[in-house]
Amino acid sequence: MRSAATERQRFIFPRAVMALILREMSTTYGRSPGGYIWALAEPIGGIVLLTAIFGLITRSPPLGTNFPLFFATGVLPFMMYQTTSAKVGAAIHYSRQLLAYPSVTYVDAIIARLILNVLTQIMIVLILLSTIVLLYGVRLNVDFITCVRGLALATALGIGVGLVNCYLMSMFPIWQFVWAVLNRPLFIISGIFFLVDRLPSQARDMLLWNPVAHPIMLFRRGIYDTYDAYYVSEVYVYMIALVLSTLGMLLLYRYHRIMRDEGA
Repeated sequence: MRSAATERQRFIFPRAVMALILREMSTTYGRSPGGYIWALAEPIGGIVLLTAIFGLITRSPPLGTNFPLFFATGVLPFMMYQTTSAKVGAAIHYSRQLLAYPSVTYVDAIIARLILNVLTQIMIVLILLSTIVLLYGVRLNVDFITCVRGLALATALGIGVGLVNCYLMSMFPIWQFVWAVLNRPLFIISGIFFLVDRLPSQARDMLLWNPVAHPIMLFRRGIYDTYDAYYVSEVYVYMIALVLSTLGMLLLYRYHRIMRDEGA
């Protein structure tokens, strides 16, 4: 028979992750549902701004007839990638005090932030798309499996980038500012307000090297049944995510104690 200590050991991981999730919910979103309004504000602001600007320039979006829906299908998967990489990247720094306890590990901290972020972003996707459909009476033939694949692709890429950044930001504080500068052009070149597929071949081939563009194209294919997203490569993005995740985990395994005790 297993001892009581062994039985308790089995539940340390889920209990630690759940405790970290509850702490994150309390500190990030507050103790009331109203705190989640701020999580909705960023994508709504981006969609409204893009709709206002491009509505003055052209009569219809590059795909479909509804500007808010087109921009939402670009902003939402981009935010899934962006927030995942940011949350995972700051996991050790955010939970450093709790990592002093033997029962809490750096893996717990990363998984807790990842789970909460993914659930929050899925909630935002459902709320915003449902709101657009109800407000504008848009008729959609949604391929939910393809939409999930697009969000999963964005999440996997965010995990890989976040794990590497978790090491770099903890060991080299200046990397946080360097990464912020390097990351800014992604909003422009990832196909949020245009279709990469319809660009001239030279520009299209260059932008397809950007892995963030692929989850956006795949998610749009799930929303628009007339869009085939011919140039999407899930294998390419997952390979980048796998390489970055492996590298990040190796670095964290080797240096997590130094990062916890002496990092920034």
